[in-house]
Amino acid sequence: MITDSPSEEAAAAAKSIAERFRGFLPVVIDVETGGFNARTDALLEIAAVIVRLNEGDLKIAESHRYMVKPYPGLNLEPASLQVTGIDPFHPLRAAVDESAALRDMFQHIRREVRATGCKRAILVGHNAHFDLGFLNAAVERNAIKRNPFHPFSSFDTATLGGIAFGQTVLRHAVTAAGFEWDEQQAHSALYDARMTAELFCAGVNRFREIFESQSKDSLA
Repeated sequence: MITDSPSEEAAAAAKSIAERFRGFLPVVIDVETGGFNARTDALLEIAAVIVRLNEGDLKIAESHRYMVKPYPGLNLEPASLQVTGIDPFHPLRAAVDESAALRDMFQHIRREVRATGCKRAILVGHNAHFDLGFLNAAVERNAIKRNPFHPFSSFDTATLGGIAFGQTVLRHAVTAAGFEWDEQQAHSALYDARMTAELFCAGVNRFREIFESQSKDSLA
């Protein structure tokens, strides 16, 4: 597992994200899998990116990545492994059990939920239903009780990319938002999660003026 955490930001700035998203903490999730069926195909990688408001703009704050051992009995489609380039049983692959990966990731997220005064986390993903489906299936089969994520609501950056930048494919939306796309790093959970987070932040920040204007009107 890989964790990248910056220094702590001011408490007031951290808590403002709860106001921006109605008590939900957006956390960007990307999964790499052994297929497309969340119930039957293995989870192989998962990455989480936590975002924070910094002087009114949403920015990446923390990244966490986990290589995951295939859960016993789940399917590994050769075509999916070819796309991701993952060898699930490579002797140098520092993979952990699903349960360990999820419990550690959730610990970081719950800490951020508490620090920001949010009620719970909400998954941000590109075609978010896919990532949320695999996350929920893994939570269920590992009998994890303290899942910080909303079970069915999510923020979808495919929709956001189409609205804000006129593109729905991740690499095209990312470049339309002004970021470089590295095809060599694509299909890594951490890289895709960070690019999805950049896209989410850029889209949210684009609507900052509208949100702040509406907030002022509601207080008038």
